[in-house]
Amino acid sequence: MSWKHGGRGGSRGYHHGDLREDLVRAALELIKEKGPAGFTFADAARWAGVSPAAPYRHFRDRDELMADVAKRGFLLSERLREAWGEAKPTPAEAFKRLGSAYLNFARTEPSYYAAMFESGVAIGNDPELREIADRSFQQLRAAAEVLVAKMPAKGRPPALMVALHIWSMTHGIASLFARADAARRPLPMSAEDLLEAQTLIYFKGLGLEP
Repeated sequence: MSWKHGGRGGSRGYHHGDLREDLVRAALELIKEKGPAGFTFADAARWAGVSPAAPYRHFRDRDELMADVAKRGFLLSERLREAWGEAKPTPAEAFKRLGSAYLNFARTEPSYYAAMFESGVAIGNDPELREIADRSFQQLRAAAEVLVAKMPAKGRPPALMVALHIWSMTHGIASLFARADAARRPLPMSAEDLLEAQTLIYFKGLGLEP
């Protein structure tokens, strides 16, 4: 049993629709309008056109709804895997594709991006979300392993550290300059160009010449 989806507080009525999916869509739209912390569980119910009590049939509370949205957002891991392309034709080109894929995700999926990284959802409290998030990071760590293996053994940095450095750079640029929402800052160049320049400087600092 569920209520008819009216969208934005539409009329309520009995029907057999998928309320869980309606609530996820409501969360994505409300994130776009108000930010990941700017709406309540009741707002999501109102957007879906259901009673305030109806969402509790599918989610314990707002945090569980946001965790579900974040899990779906980590389809990012598949995009990163495809972008890496087994480091072909060269690791440098593959890293460039990885960065572009991350920036493009922030640009084309700003609501998912916000749910994943800015909603305050405690990843440690949800084993499934933690596993999905870790899977995404492992794509980057595997790429860092390839990069580090090309360096002399003496003084070689840990691949995990390199992965974290590259993720921090990419995520920072994505959060500031590659979004499609109101949080995007103006930049006199493309976010991709900025990331490429920053990555080249980092690689040179490690003694690598892409």
